[in-house]
Amino acid sequence: MSRSITGAVARWSSGPRRRAAVTVASVTAAAAALGVLSGGTAVAKAPAPDAGKAVVTRAALDPALTAGRGADVGFAEQEAENARTDGTVIGPGRDAYTLPAEASGRSAVTLKPGQYVDFTLPSAANAVNVRYSIPDAPAGGGGTSPLKVTVDGGAAKTMTLTSQYAWLYNLYPFSNDPNADITHPDWWVTECGCVPNATTPTPVFAKPFRPNHFYDEQRLLLGRTYKAGQTVRLTVPAGAATTTVDLLDSQLVAPPKVDLPAADVLLFGADPTGRRDSAGAIDKAIAFAQRAHLKVYIPPGTYQVSRHIIVDHVTIEGAGSWYTVIKGHQVDLATPAPDGSVHTGVGFYGKDAAAGGSSDVHLSGFAIQGDVRERIDTDQVNGIGGSLSDSTIDGLYIQHTKVGMWFDGPMSNLRITNNVIVDQIADGINFHTGVTRSAISGNFLRNTGDDALAMWSERTEDAGNTIDHNTVQTPVLANGIAVYGGTDNTVSANLIADPVREGSALHVGSRFGSEAFTGKLTIAGNTTVRAGTYELNWKIGLGAIWFYALEKNIDADVQVTGDRFLDSTYNAIMLVSDFPVKDLYSITGAHFKDIQVDGTGTSVLSARAKGGATFENVDARNVGAVGINNCGSFNFPATGSEFAVTDLGGNDGGGTTGPWLAPWELPNTITCDDRPAVVPPPAPSAW
Repeated sequence: MSRSITGAVARWSSGPRRRAAVTVASVTAAAAALGVLSGGTAVAKAPAPDAGKAVVTRAALDPALTAGRGADVGFAEQEAENARTDGTVIGPGRDAYTLPAEASGRSAVTLKPGQYVDFTLPSAANAVNVRYSIPDAPAGGGGTSPLKVTVDGGAAKTMTLTSQYAWLYNLYPFSNDPNADITHPDWWVTECGCVPNATTPTPVFAKPFRPNHFYDEQRLLLGRTYKAGQTVRLTVPAGAATTTVDLLDSQLVAPPKVDLPAADVLLFGADPTGRRDSAGAIDKAIAFAQRAHLKVYIPPGTYQVSRHIIVDHVTIEGAGSWYTVIKGHQVDLATPAPDGSVHTGVGFYGKDAAAGGSSDVHLSGFAIQGDVRERIDTDQVNGIGGSLSDSTIDGLYIQHTKVGMWFDGPMSNLRITNNVIVDQIADGINFHTGVTRSAISGNFLRNTGDDALAMWSERTEDAGNTIDHNTVQTPVLANGIAVYGGTDNTVSANLIADPVREGSALHVGSRFGSEAFTGKLTIAGNTTVRAGTYELNWKIGLGAIWFYALEKNIDADVQVTGDRFLDSTYNAIMLVSDFPVKDLYSITGAHFKDIQVDGTGTSVLSARAKGGATFENVDARNVGAVGINNCGSFNFPATGSEFAVTDLGGNDGGGTTGPWLAPWELPNTITCDDRPAVVPPPAPSAW
C-alpha cells in the first residue's frame, strides 16, 4: 500500500491464522512505556466533574449515545476517571504501548499505596468486577498484589491482583521477557525501517520493546447486597504495587441455580474445592447423562480440569458463572499432538469436523478460567473448541484461555448468546472454515489479544451467519469485528470501542487465504467509538471501518447501513489495497447509506484502491480534514483517481474544511493527502 513497504514482514496469527504485521507505535512510545513497568506515567488532572455521583457509561459514553446497540448486560459500567479519587487520572491518550491507550475510554486512575478510588453504586449490587493493571516483574512473568475493597467503610475484603496473564513484549509470537532483544532480527522492523541482521551498524531498540496487554480483571462476590448510593472504595494497601484502575462493573447476581433432576457431577466424584482433578468425574457424569437422557449439573464450586472435556449430545448446566468455575492449569504434552499442540488445558470441545463433529450440545451457567500466559498458535487451549452443530452456548464467563471460542467447520446452526469473554491472548470468538447458519448474539468481550469476533472463510465459505448486538471493548490487537470472505453474512447492532493497535472496529478483509466475498454482506446499525489505529508501516491512520483487498477483489454486494462512527481517531471509512497489488485488486459494490459520522481526526472517507462506492444520506460533523482523501491506486492519471465516489443524495454536513462530500470532489477528484494534521474532535453528543 505504501511505496516504503519493503523487506521481510513479521506475521501475526489467531489459532492457525497468520497475520501480517502492522505496527502502531514508535521507538519513542516504546521507550516511554518503560515507566509502565513501575506503575505508569501519571498525568494529573482536575477531579472529575461528577466525582461522587454514580456515573454509568457504556463504552465510556453516555448510554443514550449507544441505545439499541451492543449487548444487554447485567452489570453497570463505571469509569474510574469519573469517580472520586486521591489518585491520578492518566490519559486520555491513544498511543499504543501505553496504559491510557488500552484503558476503556482511553483514561484510567493510577493509585499509589494508601490511595483510593470511590465508586457510588447506581443500583443494588452484591458483586463487583475490577479492571486493573499492576506492574510486571522486573524479569517478566508477572506478580501479585493486594487491593482492599470496602463498602461505606465496612469490613474489608481483599482481592489478590495479578499481572501473570498480562504484559507481552516484542514481535509475534511475543515474549514474556521485558529485557529480550529483538526476537526476529531477520524480519522487517518498522522502528528502524530495516531488517536488523542485515543492517550495519546493528540497530539498538529500547527495552522493553513494544510492551502491550497490560490489563486484567477480577470478580468479587461482596457477601451481601448493598443499596444504590452506597460507596465501594478500592484502596491500595501499604507495601502493595502501584495499581491502575480502569473501571468497576457492579452487579446484582441471582442466587445459584439448582437443576434437578440431573446427573450431578458430585455423585461421580467431582471435587468442588478444586484440590483434586475433576475431569474424569465430569466425563463419567456426561456418559451417564447420555444413557439416562438427563442433563449434567455442576453445582457451585471450583473444579480443577486441565484437559479437554469432549462433548456430544449432552446438556451441561452450572449454577451460574459466578458460582460454578471450571479452572485448569496449562499442561505440557509429552509429545506434540497431530494438530501441532504442545500444551493442553481446560476447555469443552466438540469432536473434530473430520471425525463427524458434535451436535445437540448445550452449555450454560458456568465459568471457564484458563492458565494461558503465552501465545502459541498451534496450541488447542481455547475455552470452547472443535465442531458443534445444532448447539447452544449461553451465559458462560471465559477468561485466560487463548481464544474464548474457536470453531473449525464445516458445522451449522450454533447459537452463542449472553456470554462474557475477557482477557484472551488471541481472539474472542472465531467462526473458522465452513460455519453456516450460526449466530453470535448478546455477548460482551473485553481485552482480547486479536480479533474479538471473526468469521474466517479459509478454504470453505462461512455463510448465512449473524453477529448481532454484541459489545466489544479494547481489543489490544487487530479488530473488534472482522469478516474474512464468505457469503450472505450479517454484522448488525454491535457496539465496538477502543481498538488499540493493528486494526480497528469493523473490518472487511480479503486476506489470510480466505475465500472470496460473494452474495451479500450486511453491516447494519453498528456503533463504533474511538476507533481507528495508526498503521506505522503505512504511516497512516486506519478507518473506523476498513476494507482491505489484499488477495482478491472485494466485489460482492456490501451494504453498510445505519451505522454510527463516533470520535474516530482518523478516518471514519477506509477502502484500501496493498501497494504491491494495487493494480491487481479493486473494491467495488460497497454501498454506504443512512450513516452518522460524529467526529473524525481526519477525513470521512479515505480511498486507497481502485474501484468505487456509493454514498446516500451519510451525515457528518466535526470533520478534521478534507471530507475525502482520494488516492485511488496511486497512479494519478490525468483522468482522475481510479476510485469513483457516487453521490446518491442526502450527504450532508462536514467540518473545518466545509461539506465532507463537495461537488468538486466528484466523481474521482484526486485529493490525496494521507497524512493531514489530526484534529481531535469534540466528544460525541446527541445527533
